[in-house]
Amino acid sequence: MSNDREYVDYTVVDGRAEVVLDRPDVLNAFDARMLEELNEVLYEAMNDSGVYAILLTGNGRGFCSGADVNEMDGRDDRETPSKYRAHLGKVQNVVRLLYTGSKPTVAAINGPAIGAGCDFALACDLRIASEEAVLRQQFVNIGLVPGDGGGWLLPRLLGEAKAKEYLLTGKDITPEAALEDGLVVDVVEDGETLSAARDLVDDLVSKPQAGVRGTKSLVDVSQSFEAYAQAAFERQWECVNDPEHSEAVAAMRDGRQPEFER
Repeated sequence: MSNDREYVDYTVVDGRAEVVLDRPDVLNAFDARMLEELNEVLYEAMNDSGVYAILLTGNGRGFCSGADVNEMDGRDDRETPSKYRAHLGKVQNVVRLLYTGSKPTVAAINGPAIGAGCDFALACDLRIASEEAVLRQQFVNIGLVPGDGGGWLLPRLLGEAKAKEYLLTGKDITPEAALEDGLVVDVVEDGETLSAARDLVDDLVSKPQAGVRGTKSLVDVSQSFEAYAQAAFERQWECVNDPEHSEAVAAMRDGRQPEFER
């Protein structure tokens, strides 16, 4: 399954949706067209019953270098607050879909992830980084705030103090620091990022999906334990009555691999 979109390539293989940002000449910086296409394919993946996990990456040497700076000045969305809110809302919605969408998301960070591109990577549930990758909250360096989600995501991932270090200085988060801080699952050789991320996604796809999606939905650092306990009961009840749970238990008992009917 493929598409004829101009700047985002979208394919589905064996339950794995791959979303590839495709403006390699500008390190996959997005313009209005790419932003529309990215929102479109993420909605498609989240609503496709044949998709169980989503992989996001970039074509060429970059993951995503954020908004295309060549188009910032003179953009018509900067003319009024309402127009700018509509533009920023589309960027924020990418973060929203990746972070809160029901299906697990994995970023294969194959190169620079800058500004909003950094936020797209951070919004994914899991991340694999290349040795050549770098994450940067670029906003303060160009007189902006992390309006796409970085100021909300990083404190949850790293804690307030470390998040402020990166947000207020705009300095690079190196692959080594990202691994040490727990931002990435692994750092791999350049050229191996996509393969490693596919392995990770395929592992997620292989598991009972009610359990995977229910687990993702329960991870919320802002909720009370009582709210968690109630939500956990509701998700667990769904899992208990799901045929994939029964098959997984039977397979474990029989010492074999589960065979899910999909």
